[in-house]
Amino acid sequence: MKTARLPTLRRPNLRLIQILLWVGLLFLALVLWASSSFLTDRFTTEQREKSLQRAGLYASTISATLQRNAYVPLLLSRDQTLIYALITGDYSATSTRLISFQQDLSAASIILMDINGLVVAATEPRDIFVEEERPGFFVRALRENDTVFQALRIDGKVNGFYYARKIEFEDQSIGVIVVEVDLQRQESFWRRSGANVVLSDSTGDILLASQPEWRDTTLQDLLISTYRPTPSERLFGNTDQPSPQSFVHIDDRRLLVSEVGVGFLGWDLSYFASLEDVEARVNAFIALELMLLAMLAAVTFYLISRKTTRKSTEIQAESAELRRLNKRLSSEIEQRQRAEQMLETAEQSLEQASKLAALGQMSASVSHELNQPLAAMRTYLAGARLLLQRNRTEEALISFQRIDDLIERMGAITKQLKSHATKASDLTVKVDLRESVVSALSMMAPQLGQTQVNIVRNLGDQAAYVVGDPVRIEQIIVNLLRNALDAVKPIEDKRIEITLKVEDAISLAVQDNGTGIEDASTLFEPFATTKKPGEGVGLGLAISAGFASDMGGKLTGRNATPVGAIFELQLPRALAQ
Repeated sequence: MKTARLPTLRRPNLRLIQILLWVGLLFLALVLWASSSFLTDRFTTEQREKSLQRAGLYASTISATLQRNAYVPLLLSRDQTLIYALITGDYSATSTRLISFQQDLSAASIILMDINGLVVAATEPRDIFVEEERPGFFVRALRENDTVFQALRIDGKVNGFYYARKIEFEDQSIGVIVVEVDLQRQESFWRRSGANVVLSDSTGDILLASQPEWRDTTLQDLLISTYRPTPSERLFGNTDQPSPQSFVHIDDRRLLVSEVGVGFLGWDLSYFASLEDVEARVNAFIALELMLLAMLAAVTFYLISRKTTRKSTEIQAESAELRRLNKRLSSEIEQRQRAEQMLETAEQSLEQASKLAALGQMSASVSHELNQPLAAMRTYLAGARLLLQRNRTEEALISFQRIDDLIERMGAITKQLKSHATKASDLTVKVDLRESVVSALSMMAPQLGQTQVNIVRNLGDQAAYVVGDPVRIEQIIVNLLRNALDAVKPIEDKRIEITLKVEDAISLAVQDNGTGIEDASTLFEPFATTKKPGEGVGLGLAISAGFASDMGGKLTGRNATPVGAIFELQLPRALAQ
């Protein structure tokens, strides 16, 4: 009896499988290397174009700023007020004149120097200008008939950028007008936006830089100190300094250098662009290729092992899953790109809206704070006119003196408004709050005289000294009295009580018997007011609260019992000397 012979199974050719695997791995490595090189070059080229555009935008901004300020010295050199001040030596109103020009021209500072190089007027103190070391642009301006420019250096570091031009009267030089260009604002913008930017002159010296430590070197030294050769460059000995369009390494980051000319005195602007976005895009495409190659490998293994149905089904499922992942990844990439574009647009719109809001608030503040002195001046002028008609000259002179005091107060208010915007106070002295109350009541005399109101003063006999700005303190008291006067208008028996308490802290309370406070939550918010249009804009309490905070105190408000409201100003008591 013959036995059935089992069919012999052919053993797979392991050698052939190993060769195919090695060939496949080599092919995969070549494809990935070629794709990485091609995509890196392509995306780097795109990044270089974007970097050049960004660098050109920064360079255009600097060039526009320089051009805008280049004509300012010529205009100021013809100003009759400045010429008259240099001729007569009377500089009492010159600094105020320069400050008005600075606000209109957006210059960093404006300095007026006499023929001896002394600073006779300036928008702000400039300690670098001394008689023994007169700036070079002062001498150049006197020699030349045109506007001169110089980047002033102190101890080898750029301290500022200045335009200067001599001022003449009857063909004789009588002084020099100097305008400082505010380029530091651009440097601050670079630093806030996280950009790596360097502005250098024709000799390679760095004038501005987004990183403060770069200001102590030159562009040439920066490129040399930050450059790290690649392994291939070290292997073949190519370790020379890279060109301005190559790559550098800063803080272990590989950056692309793009350089454009500013078009001013041979200045150049270098922009160091990050390659993180390029690397991310390359990695995304490499991942996509890996997915596609994985799909191809899955199909290949499916064809090889198609005898196994179950294996074929699993491979098909894996391929479908890879396709879904690829589609989802592509969709997420597109959504992220759209979100980044929308975020950039929103940031630009928010920045512009913030600037407009700040401008509107400052304009309203100036109008609000000057209304009181203007109203008082109108009353004193009317009284002076009647006194002059009645030949009461001495009394009229007293009214004119009060008008002059109000004008000085208006100047102080505008100066304090600027100080309020910068959160800094220019003057802090020892002030007796009793005298501040008397001064504020004198300021409010025209309004109080038009209304039958009972003013009760509980000031006491003890001195109430605090350390602060007397103008701001008087302005707070005037705002509280004005609000109290408005609150008691509908009341028949009007009463305002001023109480001063001297304890560990000085407390000044202004209480009225008016209508009270409707909404205490918005009491000190800007533009929050219950007055009719034209009677107030809601800035008095907001500004007063800010003044009190700047001097280390606080301003509170609440409803009084049984009627009315009470506002309390608390300031630290001055130390005994």
